[in-house]
Amino acid sequence: MARRKAIGLESLTRRITRLDADSIDELYGLPPVYEPGAGEPGRLAPEEFVAVRCPYCGERLETRIDVTAGPLAYIEDCEVCCRPIEFGVECDALGALSAVRVRRLD
Repeated sequence: MARRKAIGLESLTRRITRLDADSIDELYGLPPVYEPGAGEPGRLAPEEFVAVRCPYCGERLETRIDVTAGPLAYIEDCEVCCRPIEFGVECDALGALSAVRVRRLD
């Protein structure tokens, strides 16, 4: 009986001493999650920050673009003059951000 307990303890000790994300998830029975910066080389980030100029006031703005949504168009207000700016997002065939265009709505 004592030998059986020792084997189980050794197995658990080996699992605990590995501290990489996959081992911790396995130990606690957690599903794998996306962890920024921990992806494979060449893997695209799910979002990018892009600097653009407001077409109304000319102020430089930085906005977050969700590249997982693919090509899309949306409206966001300028942080300085509060006027609506239409953003057009274009992605290449691999899903990487290729262009962001901004334009006035009037």
